Amino acid sequence: MQCDYFDAGVCSSCNQMGVPYATQLLAKENAACELFSHCEGLVWLPSAVSDESAFRNKAKIVVAGTVTDPTLGIVDARTGCGTDLSGCGLYTFEITRIMPVLRELIIRAGLTPYDIPGRKGELKNILVTASASGEVMLRFVLRSKKLLVPIRRELARLHEEIPSLAVVSINLLREHVALVEGDEEIVLTQRTTLPMQVNEMTLHLRPQSFFQTNTGIAEAMYHQGRAWVADVQPKSVWDLYCGVGGFALHAAAAAPSAQVEGIEISEEAILSAQRTVAEQNLKNLHFVAGDATAFAVESERTPELLIMNPPRRGVGQELSHWVEESGIDTVIYSSCNAKSLAKDLTFMPSYQPVEAKVLDMFPQTSHYEMMMLLKRRR
Repeated sequence: MQCDYFDAGVCSSCNQMGVPYATQLLAKENAACELFSHCEGLVWLPSAVSDESAFRNKAKIVVAGTVTDPTLGIVDARTGCGTDLSGCGLYTFEITRIMPVLRELIIRAGLTPYDIPGRKGELKNILVTASASGEVMLRFVLRSKKLLVPIRRELARLHEEIPSLAVVSINLLREHVALVEGDEEIVLTQRTTLPMQVNEMTLHLRPQSFFQTNTGIAEAMYHQGRAWVADVQPKSVWDLYCGVGGFALHAAAAAPSAQVEGIEISEEAILSAQRTVAEQNLKNLHFVAGDATAFAVESERTPELLIMNPPRRGVGQELSHWVEESGIDTVIYSSCNAKSLAKDLTFMPSYQPVEAKVLDMFPQTSHYEMMMLLKRRR
């Protein structure tokens, strides 16, 4: 893939840009194999390969510049100078085509970009998510409610200019902090969720719900998880850090007689998952909002199969120790940081890594996802 922004030296986020894709993938596979080279008998399944470009289903756009000449991309926090990346080749077509609409909206409605060094202005970020069907969710991250009325006035025109627009919301990030979004969300449209199509399933994404950046690789992740669950046919499954329920839903489909529970700290994500359950009238699937570690450690029961999909820091020592002492037969660990996975495994010596898979969620970078099937040693 060739990128004008990278070639001009204005964006270095994709540190593997220009490296042939086959070479990128091989480097990730070699890094994973080396990290787990001590695991005897570990079988590496074929890697999940991504498109090289147009794979990002979301854009986290920092708005800078002026209200008459805004930039949509990244910003130097020290100087406040923005770099426009609205033509980034990683975005899906649905995202790229609405960038000019967003720019004109800022100018027309007077949505003053937030000046980081000066701590003034209102519009901080615009968060865009596009589903595989082409529908779009737009979220405007603001310093206050000052621009609420101007944005609300533009809704009808936005729907005309973006016919696939499903959800529009305001997110309030009042503090001067290095965060993408705040806790308070105001939905401006009648629809409150964006349907995400994954492996013939429809997951519902609310504004503050997490979903993987690369839909194709997300499908590969859930497909692999479903296959491992189908092989075991457990009577009970827990999906810790379940998000909007991708692994849990696929597990319930793979093992119809199993009782499946999903646990996630984000109440927004749980509401999304519960809507899917109600929509599909699933009887063997239940979602709970709560801390994954606390849920497991405080529970008086254990599942036959455990799925864990934690953030980059991993599951941590406390939960790893609980898994070690739990007696659970099968664990599926999905990780966005292989080093965290390796560290967590040191606290679970009773488990044998059986199969593993590299999933290339982020082409053009050195980052990758990993999934591992663990079996309790006999």
